[in-house]
Amino acid sequence: MIDEALDAIQRRKAVILPTDTVYGLVTTALHADAVRNLYALKGRAAMQPTALLAPDVEMLFELVPELRGRAGVIVRALLPGPYTLVLPNPARRYSWLTGSSYDTIGVRVPDLPEPSAELLRRASALAATSANKAGGADPSRVEEVPEELREAVAVVVDGGDLPGVPSTVLDFSGREPRVLREGAASGADAIDRTQSALAR
Repeated sequence: MIDEALDAIQRRKAVILPTDTVYGLVTTALHADAVRNLYALKGRAAMQPTALLAPDVEMLFELVPELRGRAGVIVRALLPGPYTLVLPNPARRYSWLTGSSYDTIGVRVPDLPEPSAELLRRASALAATSANKAGGADPSRVEEVPEELREAVAVVVDGGDLPGVPSTVLDFSGREPRVLREGAASGADAIDRTQSALAR
């Protein structure tokens, strides 16, 4: 199944994949046309951002080399974990993922279950959003993914029941950190951890 899913992603197709939080609609993050197709499947507006998933922190730094200094400390303090971090993107990399905010990028290093972790390791970088239609409920079971999405993607990987709460989204791109979405982990606790790490 993972070989089939990896082949589909390398062909810039979309796949439904269990993550550490909810079922995700994923494709390669490295090609704009693949991400545009993912947006079309979901009914997502082009100006909305989508997270870049990396298998580990070191690969994330390879994908976005500007995540050094303050941003690098924040990444190491919180990832891997159930967070999406919005960080400065001065080189404006992956403009097809950033929506209308080209100067920032959302990144995740999820603590994935197998076999999803193997797929992410082999794919290197995925674009991921909840496997729902825009505005829909976050699916914790494959059966909760809209049927039209299940039929439209190349592969569906069933990982059983998931927590069903999406990642906590934290914005570290400005002067003060902000919790954009409270999710699978406490945003306030995460901000405290980063402030402690930055103060060392």
